Order: sequence, then structure tokens, then C-alpha cells
Amino acid sequence: MNRSAPGAAGQDLTAKARIRNAALDLYAANGEDGTSLRTVATAAGVTVGLVVHHYGTKDGLRGAVERLVVEHFATALASAPVDVPGADIARIRNEAVADMLVRRPEVVNYLRRALLDPGGQRGELLERLTELTHREVAAMRESGAASRVRADAVQVVDVIVTQLGRLFLQPLVDSMLSAYTLICRSGDRFICRSVFGVP
Repeated sequence: MNRSAPGAAGQDLTAKARIRNAALDLYAANGEDGTSLRTVATAAGVTVGLVVHHYGTKDGLRGAVERLVVEHFATALASAPVDVPGADIARIRNEAVADMLVRRPEVVNYLRRALLDPGGQRGELLERLTELTHREVAAMRESGAASRVRADAVQVVDVIVTQLGRLFLQPLVDSMLSAYTLICRSGDRFICRSVFGVP
């Protein structure tokens, strides 16, 4: 369950990092409200007192989890080659993020819970991701790899929608495909043809 943080591959993680990583896994699976500090401590192999020592409260632990999620995005972006034609840079960077999300289902599940669950705790994850994206867009504009004609705010929103859109729409797409399968298996060819365009 414990995964190494960016940059920590092959190293023994500190207790503080184990706590943060366990919290990410558990929050992704059960939500923050469904996860006690005691559960996090048990998963990390530490005492509750050590969790409180390092993070203080659940708010402090949530902040650390959010920073880890943003660090995963930053590491993925940094892994993308920069010596490619300008037109390909955005695609390659988006693919690097998509690859990271495939390798890190806990990040995907945490993002879905943190950003889409109206009843969940409201942290600063969206703001943190927006800040990272703004820095990356500004650097690309400065290097000439991104257009300076479009407003940087528009570019930031475009990048976030591109990188997270499929992530958030995937459950809807899965539901639609499931409905399609059920309808077409039931023999309702009219709906298969008119709604889904399938003969």
C-alpha cells in the first residue's frame, strides 16, 4: 500500500513520509471523513502520537497529501522531454501526466474525491494545482514553447481541463458504455441505432 514519493524511489521512507503516503492511499479509498488518524497511523506502522507530532491535525495531514499529489504532477511534467518541436510539447507533457495517473490510481481516486465530492473536506488542492500549472505555463511562454497571444489564464484553464477532464469524465463514460451494452444486449436496436449510432 505504501508508495514511494516522487524522488524517493529505492530509498527507505521516513515515518513522516510513510504517514503521508498511507493517508493518500486511505483518503483515496475511503475519503478523508471515512479515515481516522488512528487508521492512518496503523497503516503507516506508527503511533497516533507520531501522526499528531508531524502533522498536528487532519487539516495538516490533508495539506501534506495535497502537496504530494501536486508533487506527482510536477515530477511527471519534469520528466517530459523539452527538446521537441513546440507544437508537440503540450501533447507530450499531457501524456506524461496521463501516464503518471495510470501508474498512480491512488492519485486519481484522491483527485476525484477531493475535487468532485460536494460533501468532502474542502482543501486547497485545486488552488495548488492551479499554481503549479500557472508556473509551468509561464515558463513555457517565456521559453517560446507556448503562445503569448492567448491570455495565460485561458492557457492555465485549458491545461487543467485537458489533463483532468478525462479523469473526471471517465465514470460517466463508463456508465454510458454500460448502459449501451445493456440496451443493445436487450435487443432494442432502435435505441442502439438512434442514440449510439450502432447498426
